[in-house]
Amino acid sequence: MHDRLRELELLAPARDADIGIAAIDHGADAVYIGGPSFGAREKAGNSVADIERLARHAHRFGARIFVTLNTILRDDELEDARRMVWQLHGAGADALIVQDMGLLELDLPPLQLHASTQTDIRTPEKARFLQDAGFSQMVLARELTLAQIQAIRAQVDRAVLEFFVHGALCVAYSGLCFISHALTGRSANRGSCSQECRQPYTVTDAAGHIIAHDKHVLSLKDNDQSANLRALVRAGIRSFKIEGRYKDLGYVKNVTAHYRQLLDAVLEGEGERGLRPASSGRTTLFFTPEPERNFNRGTTDYFVSGRKDDIGAFDTPKYAGLPLGEVIATGPEHLDVALAEGVTSLANGDGLTWWDLQGELNGVQANTARALDERQRRWRVMPNEPVASLKDLKRGTALFRNRDMAWDRTLDSKTAERRIEVDLRLDELPDGLLLTLTDADGHMGQAEVAVALQPARDAARADATLREALGKLGTTIFGARQVELALSAPWFVPVGALNALRRDAVAALEAARTAAWQPLPRARAVQPPAPYPDDSISYLANVYNHKARDFYARHGVQVIEAAYESHQVLGDASLMITKHCVRYSLSLCPKQAKGVTGVQGTIRAEALVLKHGNDTLELRFDCKPCEMHVVGRMQPHVLREATAQLQAASQQAAPIQFYRSRPAAAPRG
Repeated sequence: MHDRLRELELLAPARDADIGIAAIDHGADAVYIGGPSFGAREKAGNSVADIERLARHAHRFGARIFVTLNTILRDDELEDARRMVWQLHGAGADALIVQDMGLLELDLPPLQLHASTQTDIRTPEKARFLQDAGFSQMVLARELTLAQIQAIRAQVDRAVLEFFVHGALCVAYSGLCFISHALTGRSANRGSCSQECRQPYTVTDAAGHIIAHDKHVLSLKDNDQSANLRALVRAGIRSFKIEGRYKDLGYVKNVTAHYRQLLDAVLEGEGERGLRPASSGRTTLFFTPEPERNFNRGTTDYFVSGRKDDIGAFDTPKYAGLPLGEVIATGPEHLDVALAEGVTSLANGDGLTWWDLQGELNGVQANTARALDERQRRWRVMPNEPVASLKDLKRGTALFRNRDMAWDRTLDSKTAERRIEVDLRLDELPDGLLLTLTDADGHMGQAEVAVALQPARDAARADATLREALGKLGTTIFGARQVELALSAPWFVPVGALNALRRDAVAALEAARTAAWQPLPRARAVQPPAPYPDDSISYLANVYNHKARDFYARHGVQVIEAAYESHQVLGDASLMITKHCVRYSLSLCPKQAKGVTGVQGTIRAEALVLKHGNDTLELRFDCKPCEMHVVGRMQPHVLREATAQLQAASQQAAPIQFYRSRPAAAPRG
């Protein structure tokens, strides 16, 4: 069995099987995808048949398929989940990504278990516990620094550490966000987040003074760890995860290809000898990856290299796009644009954006675009709306492009192919020829053909014909690295015989690879059961069914509170806990004032208030761990409707009503 701790794994998202296949072709070592139900992206489910199709393709390259079952489950859903897991096992899934510990109490097939980021893994103690409980891989919290990752690696010696390296950032510690459920009834822990963090809020202090007006103060920039991969490897990360199970095909192609190139460069570096890719084959790209062309809210490496004050996307949660140029003239139905340096053209259908005088992002589509003066890069655009209706769009306005039709057409075409290198050797037999194919992993396939060998009239031409015919692997997953002709003389061999020989040898090699395939082993939990790091857990542990309760009790927890979705926490509660600090981002943190003459001692970490429409939330600041709590209570109509749904789904008034709960604690301002 190979050592997965010596492998670097690029883990790509897939909304569906076709996108997953594209991710494999563009260099992913593994793909994570939603199953028929119970995934944290409820609108990104896939049938068992589609997952089987994806797994067949992935396994040809030694790549893996991880299925997300990362929501918390009611008691009445556990049996359906158990049956689904067995079906996924039969379909060829390699691992389950889970949040609900109740699943570990069920009769599951020997699928490897991975701890979702929803399990909130921030400490060495929590990580070590999950390893000892039977998890083979775990997704660490996005908020960790390199030093914190290193500390976890020092305590976790068997499980693979996984880390998000690209894509959207949840502002809360994953699994510790209940705002959506409290305000709308849609639970993030049940796969139905309403994205309240992307709303605009007015921020006021205790005296009612406005600090920020209609700003998206809970909305973060997107994660981009492109510059930190080598440091993450040295800290102990072995699986590099791209966010985006709702993203389209172009995003997955582009970002997967980008990180494939970066990880290959890491693997080829002097300091990373002994590490290898987690799957087989090399990807050839037919385009240059540019992640900045995909939807993003600006980028940050978050806390990996320490706290920064510019992690927020406070102005807009939308994608402004890349710089396009400047408006040089307008007419009733057109605008003329001088393209920025490096921009060569516009196209019909391009999306144009600009910032109005109030700092709001606006956009319009180009119905048509034509060059006025290509040498000076001047273009005329006919937008799909009257120019007069386009707010603050005038001469001198800077334009951006958030949809590039030429780029989209590039990604709609064939953009990559993946092949496993093979060496071919042709030997003589008494009555014909033997072809041996040996791939880069050491697997071998052989085929023979009975054919009367005849001396070639033109030795050079015969040699070239043999090499060309044997090396024609275009419709297979293989690519010829070298062709060796171990022949006693230059022979003439009919092309038809060579084609048949090559096809049979390829089939034999594929069969050998299939026979050698090994499923990922399920880790055994240590016995006796490892104690949980704490003897009591609050609603923050998301215990939503009796099996989850049994799991924690078996691991020594004495006080087990019910999940927030069970509606036993009815007063003010921490609806979100986050490392992001609004005070710090707005330069209102007491720590920032230290040493500043005339300011030190005048700023205190007092509570702030968020207001959006009829919703009011309080920000409380816990300065010792440097965390922010967003505090509020469940809306009455949400409580009524959700409680009715729980009662309809279960014979009990609530799934775990017998759990003892105490009022939720949050730091005071």
